Amino acid sequence: MLRGVRKREGWTKRELEEHQSSALRHLREYVYAHSPFYRKFHKGLFDAPMGELPVLTKTMLMENFDELVTDRSIRLEEVKRHVTIAKGGDRFLGRYWVTATSGSTGRPGLFLYNRTEWVTVLSSFARAYEWAGFRARLTRRRKMAMVASTSPWHMSSMVGATLRSSWMPALRLSASEPVEAVVERLNAWLPEILVAYPSVARILADEQCAGRLRICPEIVFTSAEVLTDETRRRVELAWGKQPFNQYAVTETGGLAAECGRHRGLHIFEDTVFTEIVDGDNRPVPPGAYGEKLLVTVLFNRTQPLIRYELSDSVRAAAGPCPCGLQYAFIDGIQGRKEEVLYFPSPKGGKVAVHPIVFHRLLDSVPVGGWQVVRDTEGLKILLCGAHEGFSDERLEEEVRRALSAQGAVMPPVKVVRVKAIPQTASGKAPLIKSNVALPGPPI
Repeated sequence: MLRGVRKREGWTKRELEEHQSSALRHLREYVYAHSPFYRKFHKGLFDAPMGELPVLTKTMLMENFDELVTDRSIRLEEVKRHVTIAKGGDRFLGRYWVTATSGSTGRPGLFLYNRTEWVTVLSSFARAYEWAGFRARLTRRRKMAMVASTSPWHMSSMVGATLRSSWMPALRLSASEPVEAVVERLNAWLPEILVAYPSVARILADEQCAGRLRICPEIVFTSAEVLTDETRRRVELAWGKQPFNQYAVTETGGLAAECGRHRGLHIFEDTVFTEIVDGDNRPVPPGAYGEKLLVTVLFNRTQPLIRYELSDSVRAAAGPCPCGLQYAFIDGIQGRKEEVLYFPSPKGGKVAVHPIVFHRLLDSVPVGGWQVVRDTEGLKILLCGAHEGFSDERLEEEVRRALSAQGAVMPPVKVVRVKAIPQTASGKAPLIKSNVALPGPPI
């Protein structure tokens, strides 16, 4: 699979577009022949351009699961039972790998892959490693450490279990473990490859600079959260090299990855078809952030995803990457639409404040970590590891000014010192969190 992937990386833009067109045609032909759901969902649109097809959400997928999948022996209730009683790595019906989302954006999702589809997922992660300069060789044993979710049904856990090998032994640690325990185990393991959520990589980089962590990874990978410029800087300060950022989701496997230029992420257009769109599903031009990303998975026939909605806000680069790869190029990821915070407007209605506003304001603050929390009482700025003499009042005023510049009625803003930034069940520490219901479209 990787040999085929490497050949496609040398394609021209025209060859890539021809491949996508052919793959989309064959995908839709198969889906209309084998999925009762899509026959109804796309009724009257079988020959329509992609941009005219309806958008599929996770809620719609899960509500129509049994009719959407193309193997009529698959039943959602049985898949749920399998996840409850089976061991991680056991295949559903003896032939399907099952992965699950954490449900951080609402309802959890379940996704199935047959053997060929799963190998494609594996190759997507291997491709990201190769772009970073790492290629597995039988002549050299290299140790890896991953600090992320340890749920057996998490995508990264399933990938790790499948690729387990004595040639690349892996230590898997939960991102929700105490920092002291993670540092102790990493010091004993001495990984040559470190994979972590950006929020965890930032903490570990600070531990390295403080002398408590003593590892020398050749490559650092980050994924699953927004990698801010400040976190990138701290990783480089700790280990002398920039991290390689990956963009992966349970629904597609690896979706995009950085090359050695560190200018952004190249989308794996030979395995996924993507559309950056606004709230009304209209294309957004390069250089502007979209409200969401629509993905069509070109290789999954078991559980087809056509114009499937991801709530990530990304920006296509205005120009090509100097590396020469012809894959579409993302030069900005500012978070999910669930991280957009809404505030009253002086003129009535609501004002949407996007994550990038807080990233720019808080990422350079001299603290170990931060989190913005919107609740019914106002806005809380959680800080951990603030330096001596740091002024909470000054930061509160800067946040108020930033919100006022966005046209928002200023809510109460309060800095709260915490020992550690709260994490989700999977160990992520989101930078922006809302505890109030999302409104409808802003007025």
